[in-house]
Amino acid sequence: MHIEALLTQLDYTVSPSSRAQLERVIANTIGFDHVEKHLVTLNDALKTHHSFVALSSNKDYFKIKNEAQGSEMIDEVNEMIAKWSEKYKITLEKVPHKNTYYVLGYKS
Repeated sequence: MHIEALLTQLDYTVSPSSRAQLERVIANTIGFDHVEKHLVTLNDALKTHHSFVALSSNKDYFKIKNEAQGSEMIDEVNEMIAKWSEKYKITLEKVPHKNTYYVLGYKS
């Protein structure tokens, strides 16, 4: 997928800084070619739950933010993320004390 298209699908404005950040994240994501096609699909599914896939501002990774409201909905979204990760063999790292996950890459 072209960098501009991926930025747009993740609701970012295309700019030199967002392009550079995305290029660093892509280089840091193991098996990005496998991960890429599933990120946008997950992002679309999460939007209805006020959650999304984004570029991390702290590390050169994609992050998945669960911002669902209410403990039941938060648990449901966390389960959705876990099933997505397992189905597509994508390694995640949970951020301590937050409903946020870093996408580390594809586990072959």
